Amino acid sequence: MQNVKPTPGTGGDHYIPYEEREKGPESTVYFTRDLSAEGLKKIFERVKGRLTGKIGIKLHTGEPDGPNIIPRPWVENLVRQELPDAVIVETNTYYEGGRYTTEDHRRTLETNGWTFCPVDIMDAEGSVPFPVRGGKWFTEVEMGKNLENYDSLLVLTHFKGHSKGGFGGSNKNIGIGCAGGQTGKKAIHTTPGSDDMWDISNEEFMERMTESAKAVADHFGERIVYINVMRNMSVSCDCEGTAAEPVVTPNVGILASTDILAVDAASVDLVYAMKEEEHHALVERMESRHGLRQITYMKELGMGNDRYTLLDIDHGDAPISLEEAVEGLEPFKG
Repeated sequence: MQNVKPTPGTGGDHYIPYEEREKGPESTVYFTRDLSAEGLKKIFERVKGRLTGKIGIKLHTGEPDGPNIIPRPWVENLVRQELPDAVIVETNTYYEGGRYTTEDHRRTLETNGWTFCPVDIMDAEGSVPFPVRGGKWFTEVEMGKNLENYDSLLVLTHFKGHSKGGFGGSNKNIGIGCAGGQTGKKAIHTTPGSDDMWDISNEEFMERMTESAKAVADHFGERIVYINVMRNMSVSCDCEGTAAEPVVTPNVGILASTDILAVDAASVDLVYAMKEEEHHALVERMESRHGLRQITYMKELGMGNDRYTLLDIDHGDAPISLEEAVEGLEPFKG
């Protein structure tokens, strides 16, 4: 940590429409409306070429009986057909619950059906520092020790709202999800000496989380890819399990990219492209928590591009507009 506390940025409650963003390079983001095991497999095939060696799958496996996580059969199908030697990777939580200790975490994994391939609780035997290049809050973040054992990482994310982050995309999945439960996560959430473990919020929280994500992304370099599943998008994180708020936002589809900023920006853009009555709850959650600072800070840190071409893999990788991608969405049905 630095000796002088930095100043958080601003604007996390303000959405910047695509057409107002600074001109620059564009990344590729693949899109499918096919929310199924086959749809996940097809979009994975567009980005899998970067994954080599020992592959970890960073997945939010959920609290016991959590209703909104990525369906286990989809992931099982992907592993069996495409990634037979891969390992699901997770870390223990900072808060007390079904994944607080390694022993409890193992029981929750069984409850939720994550038994078809190995699951590595990466901080079961401690954490190690990963350097943060160019950060203002951290010079290093403690990650689950076993993250060092993997050559490549598939970041498989359930995109949804989040009580602290506003939204949880690929940035949150690795920024929080790879950090050691009682070390890295604590440094992101809590000011040293504070009695409130959740005292860091708004832009400062987004920046700390993003610097942690950058440490993971930099570690893997070109051997990391990102998939966001826009399904069952409660305003609550999967960390809230059965206590999550009811889903009121329509399902959209699945996105994939080799660019973490582009895939999260596109996911946010698709939410804003919906009709008011479709997106009001999720937009309110993003803006009230100043969660959009995740996007602008990833840009400032050079983590990718907030401009992209959205390619519709359901129609031969033809470019598709945000408005076309969310046209005719059906109301969510539980």
